[in-house]
Amino acid sequence: MTNVISKISMTKKTTLIFVFLMICFTQSSCRKQSENKNRLPEKNKTTAKKQLLTGAEQFKQYLPLLKNKKAGLVINQTAIVGKENLVDFLLNHGVTICKVFAPEHGFRGDADAGEHIQNAKDVKTGLPIISLYGKNKRPTAEMLKNIDIMIFDIQDIGVRFYTYISTLHYVMDACAEHKIPLIILDRPNPNGSYVAGPVLDMKFRSFVGMHPIPVVHGLTIGELAKMINGEGWLSKHRVCELTVIPVSGWEHSQPYSLPVKPSPNLPNDLSIQLYPGLCFFEPTTVSIGRGTYFPFQVIGYPDISQGKFSFMPESIKGMSINPKYSGTTCYGEDLRKLKKIPPFTLKYLIEFYRKNPDKEKFFKQEKFFNLLSGNDILIKQIKQEIPEQEIIDSWQQKLDAYKHQRKKYLLYP
Repeated sequence: MTNVISKISMTKKTTLIFVFLMICFTQSSCRKQSENKNRLPEKNKTTAKKQLLTGAEQFKQYLPLLKNKKAGLVINQTAIVGKENLVDFLLNHGVTICKVFAPEHGFRGDADAGEHIQNAKDVKTGLPIISLYGKNKRPTAEMLKNIDIMIFDIQDIGVRFYTYISTLHYVMDACAEHKIPLIILDRPNPNGSYVAGPVLDMKFRSFVGMHPIPVVHGLTIGELAKMINGEGWLSKHRVCELTVIPVSGWEHSQPYSLPVKPSPNLPNDLSIQLYPGLCFFEPTTVSIGRGTYFPFQVIGYPDISQGKFSFMPESIKGMSINPKYSGTTCYGEDLRKLKKIPPFTLKYLIEFYRKNPDKEKFFKQEKFFNLLSGNDILIKQIKQEIPEQEIIDSWQQKLDAYKHQRKKYLLYP
């Protein structure tokens, strides 16, 4: 009887020990799961994005270069440090600024496309504003007088005919001639994830295309400046003394939404992404929405056969004073409804040419169209109604050569 009781007692002890061990194991397992929930997976540890800082925001790198120097600034409304314009930021940090140079659309970015900008004085700071989109697109010796160092900080969108890069070229050229160092405060390229379009034939060189690069060139301002220097594209093969303050925490494949619109008629991400293809409509009889609050997001022509969607352009101060078809209803397509935004495409140009009731007048400014395309072949291909893919294939050899050339100047993966 005693042996039986002893065996039962041992069984109870064994059971209690087992239950205790199970409780301990469960608590330990729960703690580990809780800890793992708060911990990044090993893969994410290495791929976690760094904070994006533009060149202007990395002021510790360039403020020492400006000490005891008289600076000239090539900037517009996109040159911001936090919420502060670069002019105000530098003045607050004791930098001596001689004058400000303004590109197309002006210092405040509110002038219409193609509108000549006049020299002026900044109301807030009293600094002289010198226009580089008027009589002189290249700074003269007189303009550069007393300047020890130049700073360039303008947000670009990565398209060959967007004229800020032409201003960059002329500033580099003038700085190289007069031996003035140039600092570029780099910014991401919102169209920087790809390269597309015909490469410029230098016979069609103009202010809307100064370099043998494709329509979508896939470079930041800083990278393009390095390329201009490296390829000897300045006058007399001069080389500009160049310092680029690169963007931190950004890669070419990384989307970037601009904090400030780069020009009056590119108000949002959609317009910026559609701009490379839709700009080809500018020299045609078709409207891309200038004179509305959604430019470069719609396509229309004053004929109901062009589509069910309609809009009426009107004069809008600070955006478009004399838009095409002002006061006239245009019919066509609303691209704001796109579920997927296409990269550079000729699809819409080809489509609207084919269905236009007056093809003879469609390309009303052929010379300007050729300057945008960088050749006189594309207009012939469109008129012959050659399929888009066949047109794209005709660029491929030069595009591949450019991609190889571009690699030497990349600052970002």
